[in-house]
Amino acid sequence: MPATKPYSAALDKAAGAVTVIAEVLRQEALLKTGALQGAILNSANFSIIATDEKGIIQLFNVGAERMLGYAAADLVNQITPAHISDPQEVIARAVVLSRELSTTITPGFEALVFKAMRGIEDIYELTYIRKDGSRFPAIVSVTALRDADSKIIGYLLIGTDNSARKQVEEQLRWTEESFRLMVESVTDCAIVMLDPEGRVVSWNGGAQRIKGYSAEEIVGQHFSRFYPREDIDRGTPQRDLDVVTAKGRFEAEGWRVRKDGSTFWANVVFTAIRDQGGNLRGFAKLTRDLTERRQVEAEMTDAKSVAEKANLANSDFLSDMSHELRTSLNAILGFAQLMESDSPLPTPSQKESIAKILQAGWYLLELTNGILDLAMIESGRLSWSLDPMSLTEVMLECQTAIEPQAQKSGIRITFPQVDSPCFIQADRTRVKQVLVNLLSNAIKYNRVGGSVVVECSASAPQRIRVSVTDTGAGLSPEKLAQLFRPFSRVGQETGADACTGISLIVTKRLVELMGGAIGVESTVGVGSAFWIELVAAAAPQLAVDEAERTAPVQPQARNGAAPRTLLYVEDNPANLQLVVQVLARRPNMRLLSARTGTLGIELARTSRPDVILMDINLPGMSGIQAMQILRADAATAHIPVVALSANAIPRDVERGLEAGFFRYLTKPIKVNEFMDTLDVALKFAEKEVGQSR
Repeated sequence: MPATKPYSAALDKAAGAVTVIAEVLRQEALLKTGALQGAILNSANFSIIATDEKGIIQLFNVGAERMLGYAAADLVNQITPAHISDPQEVIARAVVLSRELSTTITPGFEALVFKAMRGIEDIYELTYIRKDGSRFPAIVSVTALRDADSKIIGYLLIGTDNSARKQVEEQLRWTEESFRLMVESVTDCAIVMLDPEGRVVSWNGGAQRIKGYSAEEIVGQHFSRFYPREDIDRGTPQRDLDVVTAKGRFEAEGWRVRKDGSTFWANVVFTAIRDQGGNLRGFAKLTRDLTERRQVEAEMTDAKSVAEKANLANSDFLSDMSHELRTSLNAILGFAQLMESDSPLPTPSQKESIAKILQAGWYLLELTNGILDLAMIESGRLSWSLDPMSLTEVMLECQTAIEPQAQKSGIRITFPQVDSPCFIQADRTRVKQVLVNLLSNAIKYNRVGGSVVVECSASAPQRIRVSVTDTGAGLSPEKLAQLFRPFSRVGQETGADACTGISLIVTKRLVELMGGAIGVESTVGVGSAFWIELVAAAAPQLAVDEAERTAPVQPQARNGAAPRTLLYVEDNPANLQLVVQVLARRPNMRLLSARTGTLGIELARTSRPDVILMDINLPGMSGIQAMQILRADAATAHIPVVALSANAIPRDVERGLEAGFFRYLTKPIKVNEFMDTLDVALKFAEKEVGQSR
């Protein structure tokens, strides 16, 4: 026994230590619990209200004071939370709960805690009223407080201010409502929402107007019912959904079907609707009825076709009439000129009659030419192209052509002395036609012993002006206003030769086709100054690409090789000079040139060149016509004809090749391309000659 006492004492001592440790831990837990409770009760983000079992407020924390504006001392032991809640909402809650739980609930605090009293979790929304009378929505969680015997000793109401969420919800609701009203108000377009399977979810007024279905009839139906049967059989509806699912957006046009079975031409735009995670939520589908527009377009196309045919028929008629008139005039003018110089010479009376016949004949010829030119311009069938060309050279040609007429009329004509070449972007033949028209008029409507002065200057950036000033009678403002009208006879009262009234309107159209402008200034008794402005250009240059810069073309002549001949049909000397420079790299090449299609055909027949290089827009006869004549002649049919033109749009190239050109090159000349084409053409020509032997 004595041995057990020390052991027992040790146990007692250990037990005491354990008790002390337990007490320390308990006190620390109490301190932590108290700290946690203090943090919760002092939280400014939650309103915490605790009541006794009767509902009288016993605790009103800092958060409640901040939210409601009351001090805790104002409410504790005085009122229930029902007194700071919207009374109408409290009454409404009592009614709803009475119906839900099949019992009578008195409006007031009981309505706020009834579910918690029955042990049912309860979170609800109501409006709190602040001390200053303002209101805010709150989310309230209610919990019954019970003692150790589960007897209710009070209630805990924890609330949060729901204003921000309410504001967002209201804004969202307003936005959705505004969007819904906007969509509903659209009557020109069918705006339809589909679910991921293609069933109709929403249907606006425009959809009902266009397709004939009411929302009640169509919501829940598959959108494929709007497609024609043949499209449904081909699986078009599902294919459309597959495309928009993959691409996010898809637009198509086609026939669609209304409720009554009629069809309409629709433009349809599908858009895939996805959530933030990228999951497909459905499709937005916008449909417009384009039936009327399509009919109008079809009618316009038909009308345009009819107009083009009529225009073509009109041009053909004028061309045929021109041919017939020229044939008759050839006889009239020919025999009249023979009679004028016949032997014996005609009597003075006969001579006067013959002069009138000739005057009328030449007038009719001028009128015929003018009408044909105008018809070709108006119908768009005029052959022309814009190239860099030397205005200086054309003016020299015009000077040579017009000076005999000026000398015959006793008119002194002065052209500008130009030291350096001046280039414009224009059609050489048409520029010459314009200048000759203006110069002829300046001589025709001048006074005896008068003068004509031609001037050339830069009028504006990238513009060159040529003016023709005469010393004629001049024109009043009223007559100036009539100048550029077809068949205007302004100037006849001066006693000038008969005028067709066509040349000036043709001149105006030609200048405008080349991107230029025309005008006139005139003073009665002093004279008139007609001017044209055309687009300035740099001298024609070779188009050298990077490969040509780094690897210049070298002469490819073989020792002892026979010279080869190239015929170039071109009316622009600047372009001809370029080809001369290019062919300088081929010592074995001999170059012939012709300025018109007619002369080119004659040279081809007499010289039999190996290759022919042909411009398209030539004076008198087009390059296409000349090429076709050469192809039809057995003596020249084997010669490859290469087109070289400024008409460079794809359709021009296609037409040239379809017409029969061996190759079609465009200006500006690219050296490598030109040389390669020349080599191919020469090989072809050599092969053709070999086969003919």
